[in-house]
Amino acid sequence: MDSSAEVLAAYGSDQGPVLEYNNPLAVVWAQSVSEVQQVLRWASRTGTAVVPRGAGTGVSGGAHATAGSIILSVERMNRILEIRPDDELARVEPGVINAELNTAAAEFGLMYAPDPASYRISTIGGNVATNAGGLRCAKYGVTRDSVLALDVVLADGTLIATGHQTFKGVAGYDLTGLFTGSEGTLGIVVGITVRLRYLPVQVCTLAGFFPDIESAAAGVLAVGRARVQPAIMELLDAETMVALDGAHGSTLRSRGAALLLVQTDGYGADAEADVVRSALTAEGGSVSLEGSAEALELLDLRRHSRGDAVHTEHRVGEDVAVPRSRLVPYIAGLNTMARRHRVRLKVVAHAGDGNLHPTFWVQKAEGSAAVERLDAALDESITLALAMGGTITGEHGVGQFKLRWLAQEQQEEVLELQRRIKEVFDPAGILNPGKAIIPR
Repeated sequence: MDSSAEVLAAYGSDQGPVLEYNNPLAVVWAQSVSEVQQVLRWASRTGTAVVPRGAGTGVSGGAHATAGSIILSVERMNRILEIRPDDELARVEPGVINAELNTAAAEFGLMYAPDPASYRISTIGGNVATNAGGLRCAKYGVTRDSVLALDVVLADGTLIATGHQTFKGVAGYDLTGLFTGSEGTLGIVVGITVRLRYLPVQVCTLAGFFPDIESAAAGVLAVGRARVQPAIMELLDAETMVALDGAHGSTLRSRGAALLLVQTDGYGADAEADVVRSALTAEGGSVSLEGSAEALELLDLRRHSRGDAVHTEHRVGEDVAVPRSRLVPYIAGLNTMARRHRVRLKVVAHAGDGNLHPTFWVQKAEGSAAVERLDAALDESITLALAMGGTITGEHGVGQFKLRWLAQEQQEEVLELQRRIKEVFDPAGILNPGKAIIPR
């Protein structure tokens, strides 16, 4: 445990926008299940709020400290307990880094499919907490689709096990699915059993450059109509490419005003890539098959497309999802509202599943009026996504920052049901208060 000012400042928030900063009382690093149990028994007796934390890579404020809370870090619980290649599963502690699990699984010709952009530093426990997505979601789904079982410590220190060691299992309510994405509000995940997938024998990566982002988005629908299921289908607009070129010395913007990055995998990768190329070319794309080195570079650039924080800007990245059929009108709507509110905008998207990450920003030098314009654009982007049948968050969680929009998506009866579920697992309300669900 540490309560020094330096440590409290480092662990007091994640990478999400901070609405109201609170210093935690202390940071506690658990190294075993029993230690997590001890902390929660103490917290339950004393009524102390507990904010669980992995690597702190979340971007919705799910790991922000709340008033009077301690931070319970599980980053040191970082052992890969078992890989069972014949059963195609792995058991890990929550602090295992996503990329490290993939490296270990690759030795057996397997992979852990969920791959958020932060996969090199984010933990499996954090991925479970937010039901994280990633580039391969188009084909392999989000974290919940790869979680088979969980070990969870409840608010009073009770250890429970949910789920199965099998791919199929329907006994009782799906508590594993309930805990996955609950953002630490129902219990602390201390063990995870995940399904592994076959490491593709071949991948083909296509780069399709388009004259504008709307035609690139139309290319997404064209690939779907051709009945090809890419493993990866990522969309980058002109502003994003300009930013990447400036930061990394690439030349993306010179090749077009929008990029659709598509990867097929498996034994049919070549045949699927040919169909994708034809579909994108028919929509006005200039399509090239990238060599392995170039493909890795493009994918790495996509993972950096959020960009680093700039101290002269107020910048907020969003995480909405819309039905894929609404990608084109939604992107057009984003550009219209950015012009109307006089804010800057760049758009990247996991286009294969309709999950967009528009980033809005203004210059701090413009003062409070610019921040008001920024907030108005954010509100309108959410309202438009919901009007199109979308959601306020596709993979980053509600956390603290997106809580203000949750009631727009979910009816009061649903919100109340979630409050009652939390009361069952956490009657004193000590687990990550003020996150994920709207309190009474």
